[in-house]
Amino acid sequence: MLDIRTIRERPDIVESAIRNRGVKVDLAAIIELDKTRRELLASAESLKNTRNVVSKEIGELKRAGKDVVKKMEEMRAAGDEIKQMDDRIRSIEEDQQKILMTIPNIPHASTPVGQPPAGNKEVRTWGEPRKFSFKPLAHWDIGENLGIIDLKRATKITASHFVLYRGAGARLERALINFMIDLHTKKHGYTEIFPPFLVNRASMTGTGQLPKLEDDMYRLERDDLFLIPTAEVPVTNIYRDEILEEADLPVYYTAYTPCFRREAGSYGKDTRGMTRVHQFDKVEMVKFVLPETSYDEHEKLLKDAEDVLQLLEIPYRVIALCTGDISFAAAKCYDIEAWAGGQNAYLEVSSCSNFEDFQARRAGIRFRRTRDRKVEFVHTLNASGVALARTFIAILENYQNEDGTVTVPGALRPYLDGRDKIERT
Repeated sequence: MLDIRTIRERPDIVESAIRNRGVKVDLAAIIELDKTRRELLASAESLKNTRNVVSKEIGELKRAGKDVVKKMEEMRAAGDEIKQMDDRIRSIEEDQQKILMTIPNIPHASTPVGQPPAGNKEVRTWGEPRKFSFKPLAHWDIGENLGIIDLKRATKITASHFVLYRGAGARLERALINFMIDLHTKKHGYTEIFPPFLVNRASMTGTGQLPKLEDDMYRLERDDLFLIPTAEVPVTNIYRDEILEEADLPVYYTAYTPCFRREAGSYGKDTRGMTRVHQFDKVEMVKFVLPETSYDEHEKLLKDAEDVLQLLEIPYRVIALCTGDISFAAAKCYDIEAWAGGQNAYLEVSSCSNFEDFQARRAGIRFRRTRDRKVEFVHTLNASGVALARTFIAILENYQNEDGTVTVPGALRPYLDGRDKIERT
């Protein structure tokens, strides 16, 4: 959520920055509400001061045995007027808050201006896509031939775009999760979290999924709880409505969770296989940092996510998303796209975002400066470290062999009892 003072003092800059996202925002209404609210606050404060002064006079008059009936009637009328003003101020603040919740974050100056896909900029690539001596298969054929994924039965059990892992497929999925958690906790310095997979409306609002993305969420109507779309939601909300000490920052958390998304508006895209599914596993990294360090922390976060693919020896590219492609809450975002040799395509496996104080302002996550005890909003960041099922896809498609087997990446072999190959059993 943006600071109303920023909108009030720099409306042209805010409106231009948000227009670069391809979004039209009329700030006039919220600025007018803010003006009315501040005028009412000033009037209410003046009337309250007058009431305090007159209340003292009434006390003095009473002690002097003088008539105070008229002044008391005036104060009762003033009290009624103050109550009406306070009620109207609360109503205006609620309306103002609703509008603020719909305004996206201001893109950082280093975010490329433009619309996707042309506006997105390739930052770097790592690794060389494998040149096959045979015609490579897509993951749906590899998985079915090996008997390690069963999309048909997953559809029977639930619906399309769900996955049933079997045997070595289930073990590979679990190995990937354990490998990533160990990497981030032992090498990168994150503390592991195992959060709830259901969250309340306040948590979803705090990280920016609501109200904008409610149609893309799975909701339990009876309890008004949501299946999490990413571990970012419960982990970021650990400190909702809390004040940390400056000395406590930065805080690094990592968490494995399943993720649930309706993928509203994406029907017809990536319909085959596991590229776009409604339930997938993911290891997430979340940071709470000082404002002055957040962009250095953002680059470190990106490298932590890249480290996963480098250790798995999966070629990838890093894309700086343009203003028209970053998420609602992000100020800057990198995507990491893994190469999938069977489809001859790059697949996104991580979005690495800096939200600055946008989420913290919505969620009330603050910290207290050591030097002057001033309270400020933290900056929050997160990245997938990394997401499955697309990493699973990249392994099958890049490590496939002509005989139908799949070589296990060296980094995963300790998690698979030393197995170096997946074959049909």
